[in-house]
Amino acid sequence: MRKLFVLFLILMASDLMAQVAPNSLGFSSFNHLALQVKDMPASKDFYQNIIGLTPVPVPDSLKAIRGWFNTGNGQMIHLLAGRTTPIVNDKNGSHFAIFVNSIDVAEKFLTAKKISFHKQVRFDGAVQIYFADPDGYLIEMNQKK
Repeated sequence: MRKLFVLFLILMASDLMAQVAPNSLGFSSFNHLALQVKDMPASKDFYQNIIGLTPVPVPDSLKAIRGWFNTGNGQMIHLLAGRTTPIVNDKNGSHFAIFVNSIDVAEKFLTAKKISFHKQVRFDGAVQIYFADPDGYLIEMNQKK
């Protein structure tokens, strides 16, 4: 009887622990990417007028040190003032990727704006373009199919 009672306690404890410690974090979706920038006006201009993102209002008390941009589906890029160290990247470095409707149109746009870029063909034949924002954060562009 004593062994049965101990077994019962063990089963109850393991059931309780399963309720306290779930099997996963419960990730549901991506919210935002935050990038620390050196020159807030230049970065806001780049993300609005080069990338083409729509600004999201920030509280008045944060306007000078924050820039928020809608990337769709409730996701955003947040710019944070205060970066003092350089960003060092190459075509194999840390980056984030965006889709464009036409890689050819995007390439012509970057060329017209005199923004340097690296163009390559990925292993599966997709054309990619890499370019940097004013701080040096690397952006990969792919054509949406």
